[in-house]
Amino acid sequence: MRTVKRDEKKYILAIDHGTSGVKTAIVSIYGEVIAFEYEKTQVYFLPNGGAEQDPDEWWNAIVKTSKRLIQKNVIPVKDIVAISVSSTWSSTVAVDAKGHHLMNSLTWMDSRGAPYVKEVMGGFPNVFGYSLFNILRWIPKTGGAPSLSGKDDIAHILLIKYEYPEIYEKTYMFLGSKDYLNMRFTGKFASSYDSIMLFWITDIKDINNVHYNDTLIRKLKIDRSKLPPLKASTDVLGTISKETADDFGLKPDVKVVMGSPDHQSACVGSGAVRDFEGHIYVGTSSWIECIVPFKKTDALHSIASLPTPIPGKYQCINEQDIAGGALLFLVDNIIYHKNLLKSGDPPPDVYKYFDKIAEQVPAGSDKLIFTPWLNGERTPVDSNTLRAGLYNISKTTSSDRIVRAFFEGVAYNTRWALKYVEKFVGRKMDTINIIGGGAKSDVWCQIFADVTNRKIRQVKDPMQANARGAAFIASVTLGYITFDDVSELIQYSNVFHPNPKNRKIYDELFKEFVRIYKNNKAMYERLNRIQ
Repeated sequence: MRTVKRDEKKYILAIDHGTSGVKTAIVSIYGEVIAFEYEKTQVYFLPNGGAEQDPDEWWNAIVKTSKRLIQKNVIPVKDIVAISVSSTWSSTVAVDAKGHHLMNSLTWMDSRGAPYVKEVMGGFPNVFGYSLFNILRWIPKTGGAPSLSGKDDIAHILLIKYEYPEIYEKTYMFLGSKDYLNMRFTGKFASSYDSIMLFWITDIKDINNVHYNDTLIRKLKIDRSKLPPLKASTDVLGTISKETADDFGLKPDVKVVMGSPDHQSACVGSGAVRDFEGHIYVGTSSWIECIVPFKKTDALHSIASLPTPIPGKYQCINEQDIAGGALLFLVDNIIYHKNLLKSGDPPPDVYKYFDKIAEQVPAGSDKLIFTPWLNGERTPVDSNTLRAGLYNISKTTSSDRIVRAFFEGVAYNTRWALKYVEKFVGRKMDTINIIGGGAKSDVWCQIFADVTNRKIRQVKDPMQANARGAAFIASVTLGYITFDDVSELIQYSNVFHPNPKNRKIYDELFKEFVRIYKNNKAMYERLNRIQ
């Protein structure tokens, strides 16, 4: 491996647009996070599985964070050479020809399109809800198929077509959130090969020749003209618009790189960019991701080889709906619920307080088990009706046990997904990098190590992994580094080894965790089926 000289003083304005807000960072072309700003955004939950966000709120958050950051003068503004956006995957925006959004974005949590996906993908003979003919039609080309949970971009498009026909007719293009934000920066419409994937209409058999498949588009009965042109993540989309450059205080020649969605940016920002290297992300949601040199599909557990921003490379990923979001739920809906307390908002250091509590509770939380399926689940099972629960509560159960059980429940869920990812890649992932807001917690990192029985490497500045990945993609695009350099440029804060003393209790509770799903899935279907 070559040694990166690191002698260029150039920087990327890296946008990390997540579910709960926008983090904007100034990152060097070598991945050093210089400074960042954060602005919260709102999710609007609606009946029957609706989960929307206002794209104007995204943009306003980007404007606010970017201006605050630039005004700090931490680096000469003339040295910012590019903008690169990482954004939530499968959040869909319908826009008109001028780029104005026509309704709120349907987020990756919105499942209202599920009935339309089930209708188009079903039929006889049926395999797990899919017509065998559709399985044979989709999987060889795309590596997967539209999720029956209705949380993919294509489900959002079908929902708009059939329930908001006037908006569908006015739509010039459907854009993923990352591509929408790129359009706001440049005025240009395009999607990257990795961000278009969950439209499920691209042929990826040849990773170096990803293209739309007209047969699949016709089968879904959507308009080909409403789909954006495709580009590589490492392409330059254009330069920042003069209006935005003037507003932000940037040079007018700053380039906007196509970039990647959150999963793929995180993959690069985690440093796990070589074949069979993997990472765990713990944010509002969570996932396990691994670079693979082959195309393959595990339809039973929703794992497939999908495009990455790294030319010629696939990734496999097992995404789960709720991880850090479970702690937010514990804070907002249980411990500090506004109807129970008059003290106002929770303290700003509430998660550090949780860390201290969890650290003092014995492993296994006195055999209290939390299942984190607050919004159903995606993998390794695909269900809208699953729900969270606390199991094995007794008279002696206390709030400190509940706090640690929430940490452990997310880790059990990750172990469940890891089992199938390792089966997919055909090997044990002995060392796994961890990133995201949850990775700031040393206690949680140790719990992940103990529950999964894997060595966990805590990436430095784990909350900035998406921004760092976006910056690395831009740096590669502009020729400052190569993807082969990324592993050398990543730094680690800590390494956590499994504690053998906790092996027995976690193996026992993990088995019961999976049994909870098997024993109760029918009940959840009865209770939570949309009428």
